[in-house]
Amino acid sequence: MVRFIIAGVFAVGLAACQADEPPVASLASQNANDNRIANTLFSAIPTGSAQTPQPFGGYSRGCQAGGQQLAETGPTWQAMRLSRNRNWAQPQAVNFVRDLSRFAATLPGWEGLYIGDISQPRGGPTPNGAHRSHQIGLDMDIWMLPPDRLDLTAQERESISSISMRRNAGAFTNENWTPEHEALIRAAASDPRTARIFVFPGAKVAMCNNATGDRSWLNKVRPWWGHYSHFHVRLNCPEGATGCISQPPPPPGDGCADAQAWVDDILNPPPPDPDAPPPTPRPDLTMANLPGQCQAVLNAR
Repeated sequence: MVRFIIAGVFAVGLAACQADEPPVASLASQNANDNRIANTLFSAIPTGSAQTPQPFGGYSRGCQAGGQQLAETGPTWQAMRLSRNRNWAQPQAVNFVRDLSRFAATLPGWEGLYIGDISQPRGGPTPNGAHRSHQIGLDMDIWMLPPDRLDLTAQERESISSISMRRNAGAFTNENWTPEHEALIRAAASDPRTARIFVFPGAKVAMCNNATGDRSWLNKVRPWWGHYSHFHVRLNCPEGATGCISQPPPPPGDGCADAQAWVDDILNPPPPDPDAPPPTPRPDLTMANLPGQCQAVLNAR
C-alpha cells in the first residue's frame, strides 16, 4: 500500500514497474537446476531469434522469441540510446510505436516520439538492474521530451537527455508539463492494446483534475516510482500467446484517489515503521527462474 512510501524512496526513481503483477513462481521451468545468471546470457546476444514471434513468461520474468528490431529512425520516431541495443520488440509493440508516434506528430510542437528502452533482442533481464520488467518485448519507455527534429545522429542519441516533468519530488507537475503530454498519454491509454501506463503520481493527479468527458482511460494510468522524464507503456499479451502471463486488470474506477494518496505520502511522509525488516537486495534471476522456453530462445539461430 502506498502509505508506506516515503518521498525519499520515490526520488530514487526505481524502474521495476511490477505494480499489480502476479507472481511467476508457478512458471514451470525445464531448467530447474540451471543457476546461470540470465542477464549475462541474454545481454550477450546481439540479434533476435529466427523463431515465430512469441512472448514467454511475465513482464518481469521472461523472454521473447522472434523479436523484431524497431527501426532506428522512422517517419515519426527515433530510437534512443542505440548502444544499449534495447529497441527490440514483439510485432504488436512495433506497430504500437508506429501508431502512437503518428498521433504524436499531429500535436503542436511534436515531430513524433523519442523511444527509449523496449527489450533486448531476445528479451530477458537486463544487466545491472536497469529494468526488472521489459523482458518480453511488450514494455516500452517513451520520452517526455517533445522531438523538434528526427534526424539525430547516433552520437546525439547517446548524449541528449529527456526532461523532467516533476515538481516537489513528484507530487506535482512542473512548467514542462503541457496539454500535449496529457493528450499523448490519453491516446496511449485509450488504445485497446495497452494494459497499463506508468507515470509519476503528480502527472496522474494532474490528468485526473483536467480530464473531461469519458474518463475510462484513466484506469490504465498508474502511479509508480520514477517515470518523470518518460512514461512506460505496457501492452497486453497478444491474442493466442499462451506462454505469456498477463497482469490482472487494474482495479475498477479511475484510480484518481489512489494517485492522490501517493501524492499525500510524498508531501507528508508517514513515519518509518521501526519493526520493518531492512531491505534485502534482489538476487539476479537465473535461468531456473525463467520459463523453460527461454533456453530454446537462447539456443535458436
